[in-house]
Amino acid sequence: MEGKPAGGQVNTNQEAVQQVADAHGLLKDLNDELGQHPRLAEAILKLEMALSVLTTKSSGML
Repeated sequence: MEGKPAGGQVNTNQEAVQQVADAHGLLKDLNDELGQHPRLAEAILKLEMALSVLTTKSSGML
């Protein structure tokens, strides 16, 4: 039976979204500081994709 996720699951999802968003911001800042680097750009892209998935799964609640 599907229902709303338990409160703990929503909090866990929100924490995951926040952690990924924070990591994304740090990598973008590092990339700007050091200059464009292909591996940093790839890591940033992967975090953007993960953040998108997490945001969708948590119903966009940050």
